[in-house]
Amino acid sequence: MGYVKLNIRELAEERAWTLRYVADRSGVNYNTVRSYVQRGALNTVDLSVVYKITRAFEVTLEELVEVVEE
Repeated sequence: MGYVKLNIRELAEERAWTLRYVADRSGVNYNTVRSYVQRGALNTVDLSVVYKITRAFEVTLEELVEVVEE
């Protein structure tokens, strides 16, 4: 089974955005955004949430999602 890491923290820091701002801008619940950041490697994600976050950052899926080998 593969794991992924969402580069939310890195992208937010580049833009000087808070996680709260990412949540507001993307329309994703703050606790979900925070959970994705805190958990690091994830084995499941909600693709509709990932899509909303990519749109908020105006990046591609490849820029947001990193495949973690485990």
